[in-house]
Amino acid sequence: MNYVLLSVSGVVAFAISVKIMIVGARRTLGVHVGTLRAAVSSLVAWSLAGVVGQGMQEVRPGDEAAVLLFIIPFFGGTLLVAVAVLFVWEVVWPAGTGLGPLGSLRAIRGRWSRARRYTRITAIAVRHGLGPYLAGKREDSGQARLARSLRKALEEGGVTFVKLGQVLSTRADLLPPEFIDELTLLQDRVAPVSADAIDAVLRAEFGAAPEDVFAEFDTTPLASASIAQVHRATLRSGADAVVKVQRPGVRAQVELDLDIVHRLARTLESRTSWARSLGVVDLADGFARALLEELDFRVEARNLTTVAAASGGHLPDAAVRLPLPHESTERVLVMERLDGVPLRKAAAVPDPAGAARELLHCLLRQVIQHGVFHADPHPGNILLLSDGRLGMLDFGSVGRLDTSLRTGLQDLLLAIDRGDAAALRDGLLSVVERPAEIDERKLERALGGFMATHLQHGSEPDITMFTDLFRLVTSFGLAVPPAIAAVFRALTTMEGTLARLSPGFDIVLESRSYMAARVAGPTAVAGARDLVTGELMAMLPVLRRLPRRIDRISGALEEGRLSVNVRLFADERDRALVTGLLNQVILAFIGATAGIMGVLLLGSAGGPRLLGETTLYQGIGYNLLLISALIGLRLLFTVFSRAREVPGTPRRHR
Repeated sequence: MNYVLLSVSGVVAFAISVKIMIVGARRTLGVHVGTLRAAVSSLVAWSLAGVVGQGMQEVRPGDEAAVLLFIIPFFGGTLLVAVAVLFVWEVVWPAGTGLGPLGSLRAIRGRWSRARRYTRITAIAVRHGLGPYLAGKREDSGQARLARSLRKALEEGGVTFVKLGQVLSTRADLLPPEFIDELTLLQDRVAPVSADAIDAVLRAEFGAAPEDVFAEFDTTPLASASIAQVHRATLRSGADAVVKVQRPGVRAQVELDLDIVHRLARTLESRTSWARSLGVVDLADGFARALLEELDFRVEARNLTTVAAASGGHLPDAAVRLPLPHESTERVLVMERLDGVPLRKAAAVPDPAGAARELLHCLLRQVIQHGVFHADPHPGNILLLSDGRLGMLDFGSVGRLDTSLRTGLQDLLLAIDRGDAAALRDGLLSVVERPAEIDERKLERALGGFMATHLQHGSEPDITMFTDLFRLVTSFGLAVPPAIAAVFRALTTMEGTLARLSPGFDIVLESRSYMAARVAGPTAVAGARDLVTGELMAMLPVLRRLPRRIDRISGALEEGRLSVNVRLFADERDRALVTGLLNQVILAFIGATAGIMGVLLLGSAGGPRLLGETTLYQGIGYNLLLISALIGLRLLFTVFSRAREVPGTPRRHR
């Protein structure tokens, strides 16, 4: 019985001591350390303390009072060991990064999946002749051949890499023309999945069999792509519809591939200067957001409703029809079926030039007026309807422009139309991400040369002049925003669609005419009048208060009471930064002072003797050295923790 009581009391005492050590370690480091880490470090520290304690038991009679002076170094040394273990653990397995023994066990499955995907991607690249480039070698095989190999490898890589290639095809400012030409040919048509797989997706999304949801459902797809396939159906109301069903397992594959793309982008940006200058991590983030959004068909339904309502595309008499959605879930979209055939399969168009003009005007209205536009208007997404009009499909890939970008883009296009280099410079600087310093006069002269080349009398401007404009912009260190790049990708894709629809159609000339009519037409006058009216209405409250404020300022100036109040460190973040730096400086000063004093006292033989040859001054020196070591570890832990933090994200400790 006594043995059991002693065992229980020992466990309780040990638990209490571990808890004290955990609290002490957290207080010393100044951050919240996870219980697992603190408990393991405390266990290690107390184990070492036990070994040291056995040596301290051999104290001669009469020296018991002197031992009390070394209680603080004893427990402080134990705490120092615990903090040191935590520090080493933080260096090897940073908290909040998913690493560590438990995190590694949880990540084994993900790492294995990534390894298999890496192997497959590498095999595809090698099979298409890209192996030497992956190894960092360059071969003189020609840009065109390399671009063709890259396109084929991306097509075989699957949906994520096809979409990545399509996005890269818009960046004429980053890639040579040979790569742009090849990447624009990327197609994501794949073999359809089985009817049973589609049935399973519909049951999971609607909670019922297709025959219970629809009056009729055709299991043979109308079209099949890498993300989804489309089936013909009839609703219970009798309305004709099409059902867009996401391919099973595509989200898991995309998320795995996006993880690989993110890791590759971070590696490139940390190791290469060109990746840092291009901001490849930001490009990867934008690409991932757009692709994940495309996987959510509810977003596509909202896009379709917004664009159709703004442009009138849902109306029966619209020149370019847009289907309205009936019902949508994350993986299934049911929408109105337009009666027609894809443009790439159409035999003839009744009025090719008129249809091409209406289609281009529809896209320009989406870009300039509404800010939400179809980002991929290739011939497969354009229908020739049975009545000779056109229809626009697949709003999963859309571009978005805010008001400032739309205004800047409009100014840019108008400046090109007028041949005004200064206005073109101002329009460019309003839409691109400019560096801290730029020679605006030199940029204006370069833009003047650009317009003299492409817009001189007798020349025929085409869509390729925007490629040269992008390259000129890049040479000045200006970064083209992805949203603006998406606009020109859509226009480039539209040029190919219009060429199929009406050979010889001049997209640049028609765009210039559209912009000129928009600026000089009654719609533009009404818009300008509304803008001026709105601005004046917003200024009225300011104008009413302005005389009183002028009178108060002039009175204070006359009486010598005019002063300006400036609040230093008004921002809480500035105060937190200065306070943190001041705290660290004070801690560093205290730690250094304690260390120097401890060394001096250890070298001193003065004071009464306590244990053996150890004097009082030397005992105090041990305590000061311990305090200095603990402060040093706290400062190091803070430095390592902040070095691993991502700006704008909270720090997590486990």
